[in-house]
Amino acid sequence: MTYRIAIGCDDAAFEMKDAMIAHLEDLGYPVTDLSATSGEDYPDVAERVARSVADGEHERAVLVCGTGIGMAIAANKVPGIRAAQIPDSYSAERARKSNDAQIACFGSRTMGVHAALVCLDHWLVSDFAGGGSAPKVEKIKQVETRNLVA
Repeated sequence: MTYRIAIGCDDAAFEMKDAMIAHLEDLGYPVTDLSATSGEDYPDVAERVARSVADGEHERAVLVCGTGIGMAIAANKVPGIRAAQIPDSYSAERARKSNDAQIACFGSRTMGVHAALVCLDHWLVSDFAGGGSAPKVEKIKQVETRNLVA
């Protein structure tokens, strides 16, 4: 399946983001770049990208900053989003299969471009497996609902 993918980065990750866009486009994915503009920080980008997924403009998204951690934290503040920091290919696969993560977050200062592209490929081809993970993802949604600020 080909997903509409949003991508965003801060000023620490333009090179990795550009490599990911080229890779995704080579694979046939339509990509929208929502990266930082002048004066923006990673929380601004993460919110914009996560909102595009939550609102249905994109099915999946990729975020890149120095470690991927800040992007994941910020993206997860948007209701309905499950963003995972991806350090390796096994985690990339499990982020989708076990956690139904719609957003993959990468660190430009913690991994090389080639390793990130390998992880991205694992994440792209993995789908939510359901099964024993479905009740856990449902519990995540319930935690979110209980903690939404009115």
